[in-house]
Amino acid sequence: MEAKFEIGEKVKCKKFGALNHDFVGSIEKFYENSAMVSIIEHDDSDELAVSDFHKRAIVRLKSMKKIS
Repeated sequence: MEAKFEIGEKVKCKKFGALNHDFVGSIEKFYENSAMVSIIEHDDSDELAVSDFHKRAIVRLKSMKKIS
């Protein structure tokens, strides 16, 4: 697997599940085709979902982009 992302990198993630908007996070841990992302920035209307997720989400690698 190519190391496209690195731990600690800031990424923009696509919305999914209970989240209605895209969000920005920092990669904490990798899995086979996904990563655990600590949610840093999110839309105010997604606050309840983010708090239910304990400010973390598992996101597919294909659903995230690096932020320069």
